[in-house]
Amino acid sequence: MARSEDLRFRAGDASLAGTLRLPDREGEGRMPWVLLLGSWLPRDRDGACDRVRHPAWFAPASPSEPSGLLLRLADALARRGVASFRFDPRGCGESDGDWASTDLFTRIDDARDAIGAMRSRRELDLRRTAIVGHGESAAIALSVAIGDPAIGAVGLIGPGARSWRDLLRRGVAERERTGADREHPLVAALDRWSEELLERARRQEPTASVAVGEAPLELRLSGWLQAIHTPALALATMLHRPAVLAHARGDAWAHPDESRLLLEVLRAGGNEPAFQLLDAREHDLADAPDGAIGAVAEALADRMQPRELPPVLIAIEEMGSPSD
Repeated sequence: MARSEDLRFRAGDASLAGTLRLPDREGEGRMPWVLLLGSWLPRDRDGACDRVRHPAWFAPASPSEPSGLLLRLADALARRGVASFRFDPRGCGESDGDWASTDLFTRIDDARDAIGAMRSRRELDLRRTAIVGHGESAAIALSVAIGDPAIGAVGLIGPGARSWRDLLRRGVAERERTGADREHPLVAALDRWSEELLERARRQEPTASVAVGEAPLELRLSGWLQAIHTPALALATMLHRPAVLAHARGDAWAHPDESRLLLEVLRAGGNEPAFQLLDAREHDLADAPDGAIGAVAEALADRMQPRELPPVLIAIEEMGSPSD
């Protein structure tokens, strides 16, 4: 049986909490592993809406609501002999910090720190590492992978390809048409004030306040400006790694065409990416069957081939050898 271990790691000035999921592979040596990154809204390490720290921002969970996407992925990977690590973003779950004031570049640094923390674990194979980004975390996954030669595969689930400005406008129109996720006060507020927030970010104003229900929320806008100027499409031109893309057919946050754009760019770079268009409506694949989640995990595991390590990671690998 797979087992889970809760732990904390340092990320800059913060202490972040996460869960390491380890498959039952005792005696088989180091195991491949994946860092799992959730989408942009306040979420816990499992990829579910963070109703503990932000109960007024989300509608109550329904009794039939499935586990979060990252937990489902972690379980699917473990069944295939692949370990994973997922963590609460700043200001969510048990992690330090404030979600509303955390910008994109800080989230990228936090992901790098999470990888650094896991490289001290003797169970994990430094030569077979992957990273998965859901939604807006596609840009984070790409940014980290581009700068880290030891990451051998990249997974992008429901990614946006173009500028955050374009994605948000298209998403607002789709949610207005379908009502998707509008039951959440935070989503309704952000959609209502989206144009003003984008304009204030363009003017490089530091913050903006929106009303979520009856409470004001002060948003730091530097992260919005960073996201506008850091589209995943541009980052994908610099990636030279195997990639797996998956997208819900009815995604109201990023249209499947966004994955198709990334697919073209990745193919042009010689990456030979895989693409799975899933028969689901939810951005977080809540309505996707376990078999579809398993297919994504399978495709990623198949692409986690051993990588050559830079000298510093070879030294870390040798220090962590079970024979020491």
